[in-house]
Amino acid sequence: MTDVSDGVLHTLFRSDQGGHEQVVLCQDRASGLKAVIAIHSTALGPALGGTRFYPYASEEEAVADALNLARGMSYKNAMAGLDHGGGKAVIIGDPERIKTEELLLAYGRFVASLGGRYVTACDVGTYVADMDVVARECRWTTGRSPENGGAGDSSVLTSYGVYQGMRAAAQHLWGDPSLRDRKVGVAGVGKVGHHLVEHLRAEGAEVVITDVREDAVRRILDRHPEGVSAVADTKTLIRTEGLDIYAPCALGGALNDDTVPVLTAKVVCGAANNQLAHPGVEKDLADRGILYAPDYVVNAGGVIQVADELHGFDFDRCKAKASKIFDTTLAIFARAKEDGIPPAAAADRIAEQRMAEARPLR
Repeated sequence: MTDVSDGVLHTLFRSDQGGHEQVVLCQDRASGLKAVIAIHSTALGPALGGTRFYPYASEEEAVADALNLARGMSYKNAMAGLDHGGGKAVIIGDPERIKTEELLLAYGRFVASLGGRYVTACDVGTYVADMDVVARECRWTTGRSPENGGAGDSSVLTSYGVYQGMRAAAQHLWGDPSLRDRKVGVAGVGKVGHHLVEHLRAEGAEVVITDVREDAVRRILDRHPEGVSAVADTKTLIRTEGLDIYAPCALGGALNDDTVPVLTAKVVCGAANNQLAHPGVEKDLADRGILYAPDYVVNAGGVIQVADELHGFDFDRCKAKASKIFDTTLAIFARAKEDGIPPAAAADRIAEQRMAEARPLR
C-alpha cells in the first residue's frame, strides 16, 4: 500500500469525508481472500451495506472505495427511515477468476467476528447465491435466497425506488409524474438497470441504453424490439439529443468535470452509488439547470428490502416502503428550493439531522 498515511488514514481520521467508527482489513491466505470492512456509523443501529467484489487497481483504492461507500450507506439508511447505520465491504480481486466457496466462507467468518455491528448483503460482483454461502458462517447476512430464508434479489426494489425517484423529478420539474413519452437514457443494464427498463417501458417511456457487456444490451433489445435503442457507450448516451432523464446505473463517479458540461438531460436519476465524482459537482449540475435526484435516496429500495429480511421478509411491506421514495425525493427538492441549495446538499442535511438526533448504541 503506497503512502497510506497520507491517503487512507488521512481520509479516515482527519478529512470531512472520514468519521468512520471502524475499518477492518481481512486476509485469508488459504483461500486468497483480501477484504476491507468499513463501518461508518452505528448511531441509528447496526451498520448495513453490501459486499462489493471488484478487481481494484490497488489496495489503497479498495480501502478508499470501502470508506466512501460505507459513508454513503449511513446517509442512505438514514434517508430511508431505517434503524441502521452505514457500512460496506469490498473484496479485492476479479470475481470471475478468484471467487470460490472457501473464499466466501472465510469472508463470512470475518463478518461474524464483528458480532453484529455490520450486516452484509449483495453489491457489485456478489449475488444471492454468494450470500447463501456467506450465511453458513455468519448469521448477519441478508440478500439470501428465499429457499434459505432470505428476500432474494434486492435489485428488484432498487430499480423500483429509482423509478419512483424519476416520477418525483418529473412531478417537480414538469408538474406531472408520468414518464410516458419521456426519453430516458440508462447507462448500465445489469442487475438493476434491466429491471428499470421494464418499469420505464411499462409506462410508455422511450429508452436508450448502453453497457460495456454486449450480451446485456442484446438481452434488452431482444425483449423490447420497439421503444428501446442502444448506443455505443456512455459518452454517446449523455450527448443524445432530446434526452429528458439520464440514469447512471453502473459504477460511481459518473457525474464529473467532463460529463456534466455535455449532459443533454434535464434530470439525473440513477441507481449507481457515489455518482458525484467530487464535492462541487452538485453545484455544477444546478448551475446548468439539471435536476439531480440524490443517488443514495432513490436507490434505497434494495437496502429497504434486505433490512426487512432481518424481521421476517414481506415483499408487499417492502414495496410500500420503497414507494415512499417518491415522497422523500419530492421533500428533498422542496427543501433544496427553500434553502437555496442543490438537492444533494438538502438530502445531506436531512440525513445528518436524523443521525445527530439518534441515541448512540451502548
